[in-house]
Amino acid sequence: MKTKYIDLIDQTFVFPQPEFTLDSSNQLLFHGVDLMQLVAAHGTPLKFTYLPRISQNIQRSKSWFQKAMKKISYQGEYHYCYCTKSSHFSFVLEEVLKNNVHIETSSAFDINIVEKLISENKISNSTSILCNGFKNAAYLDNIIRLNKARENNVIVILDNYEELNLLLAKCDKKINVGIRIASEESPKFEFYTSRLGIGYKNILTYYRNEIKNNDQVELKMLHFFINSGIRDTSYYWNELLKCIKIYVELKKECPSLDSLDIGGGFPIKNSLAFEYDYEYMVEEILSQIKNACSEAHIPDPKIFTEFGSFTVGESAGAIYKVAYQKKQNDRERWNMIDSSFITTLPDSWAINSRFILLALNRWNENYERVLLGGVTCDSEDYYNSEQHLNAIYLPKFNKDKPLYIGFFNTGAYQESIGGFGGIHHCLIPHPKHILIDRDEQGEIKVDVFSEQQNEDQVLDILGYNRKDK
Repeated sequence: MKTKYIDLIDQTFVFPQPEFTLDSSNQLLFHGVDLMQLVAAHGTPLKFTYLPRISQNIQRSKSWFQKAMKKISYQGEYHYCYCTKSSHFSFVLEEVLKNNVHIETSSAFDINIVEKLISENKISNSTSILCNGFKNAAYLDNIIRLNKARENNVIVILDNYEELNLLLAKCDKKINVGIRIASEESPKFEFYTSRLGIGYKNILTYYRNEIKNNDQVELKMLHFFINSGIRDTSYYWNELLKCIKIYVELKKECPSLDSLDIGGGFPIKNSLAFEYDYEYMVEEILSQIKNACSEAHIPDPKIFTEFGSFTVGESAGAIYKVAYQKKQNDRERWNMIDSSFITTLPDSWAINSRFILLALNRWNENYERVLLGGVTCDSEDYYNSEQHLNAIYLPKFNKDKPLYIGFFNTGAYQESIGGFGGIHHCLIPHPKHILIDRDEQGEIKVDVFSEQQNEDQVLDILGYNRKDK
């Protein structure tokens, strides 16, 4: 009779998988990294980032586009951009920039980060900076300063009708711009049109009135993004075709327009049962663009993508110890972790994001159905089948045999939304964070990025240690 946790995983999923394997003791490895060894060395709760995965995903995307372009004889270039809002950490940007990519920004401080990387020679002269998002005064000032230093490599993506005039009022240099399309949102959304960008019907008029006859401004790019991501749905293909139609019409009037930014939205693996045909989607997108351009007798545009979650999401994870089990009513078993979902995996709490959840140890033991609870006093601090693909099963709780669990592919947004190094709900400290890399020989290297937050750091932020009190 197969009643062990290892049997459950084997019967439910195809296992092992490229990034998830077991060692000789049936303990979990992530990309060959011994996770229980990390627990022994650093304790829990523990956040980790496996840096090589960032470069792997960038190169995967590049290969898919290059392969598809060759197959359909697409004549434009492909440019990979990293969307910094997914993770601004220096270790992420430094890994990303090893791969000859471009950068997309979304706020004023992004520009400060870019300037810091330029000063350290980590951003080359050929790197394009796409300045996206709503632009307040500080963001505009920083863009103007960057444009003055790197006029040919900055493209300002106009989000509304006023931004160009605000830029021109302060800038005496040439400005390369793009226009963001306000796409129509998925039918499930409570609003009809994206709050970002300029409506389809108004783009040509806006170009004619504000850009066409202005020698200081050159339109280089049309920008398109669907909030629900790049999915094989009639909704996505309909929105893509509308975007391509606008590009074709605009190109006929604007010779300088040569780039189409199709945004981000590649999904990341959130279950061992995850399936997505990346190669098919890339080829189909490029085919739709090429066909429309061929019919209109215009050149194939340069293609830009802005992958954020896809770049960094699958590189990280969080490890917890099951500290205690509470039995509520007759059927509920609550495994209490030694941290909080609200503070360390906020997307699981706020928008029911799904992550891969696996036990690290005790795979040879019997399993049970459980709910997972965090240690805050908030009733919403839990992770259950609503977020997970299905009911949660883990090796049976035994207070004499500690159980460790891991959440994987958590690298996008969790640290910034959770407020890295700041104040967290119920003053739960931010976990220790380590970086995992490989040297030239492929050997694993582990460095501590930050220790677990301590009481003095928390009291400093709250003002209790001020000397002027």
